[in-house]
Amino acid sequence: MVAYIVMAVIAYLIGSVNFSVIISKKMAGFDVREKGSGNAGSTNVLRTVGKKAAIITLICDILKGVVSVLIALLVGWITGESANSAIVVEIAALAVVIGHTFPIFFGFRGGKGVATSLGVILIVNWKIGLICLVFALALMALTRMVSLGSISAAVLFAVLTIFIRDSYIGGIDFDFSFIIFGILLAALVIFNHRSNLKRIINGTENKLNFKKKETKNDSEEKTENVETLENKVETVENNNVEKENSEEVKYK
Repeated sequence: MVAYIVMAVIAYLIGSVNFSVIISKKMAGFDVREKGSGNAGSTNVLRTVGKKAAIITLICDILKGVVSVLIALLVGWITGESANSAIVVEIAALAVVIGHTFPIFFGFRGGKGVATSLGVILIVNWKIGLICLVFALALMALTRMVSLGSISAAVLFAVLTIFIRDSYIGGIDFDFSFIIFGILLAALVIFNHRSNLKRIINGTENKLNFKKKETKNDSEEKTENVETLENKVETVENNNVEKENSEEVKYK
């Protein structure tokens, strides 16, 4: 029991380190929760700060899930038969996502836990994790909705834990608790996306824009090109007027 409590606390604290807030303040000078959708996640960082910051945030959030589960696996090995390794891993996995969603270090206002859940799924069972990742990316590419891909992948994970009973981390044997864990993780992801679900149903959900964002330099260059074209047109018109005037003088 002590191992379960200790692991839950450790994983929760790891999850509470919100990299989207830290990185947005460092790279852009503002709290990402005050911009865009108000969500402290890599998608909102992408929209409000940029690709580089979003990639760093995504990697760090995924690693939170991976590190928490690896620590849980180590704790399970150390405690031996006094603690069920599968349950220790599952507690850590859920606690790190909860920490990301309700971070104690950032006023309990965190993200939706998608990247952290991805890290958890990939490390707990790489086979199920890869299937869910490919499925989510395909759905996101087709619909351009990150939320729909995330929710669907979480549900798929819960379903696959019923049918795929091998490839669990550290050679842990399949335990019925993994099915319960899959359902709880999916429920947590769905709960965190409840506002997105309403927008999806209403057809107002935000979509990713894969077009290249126009930079300030691109805008200035475009303005210069327009001004140059206008000057050329004006020059041609002046030349035509001068030509007409000279012809009129000639005929007179």
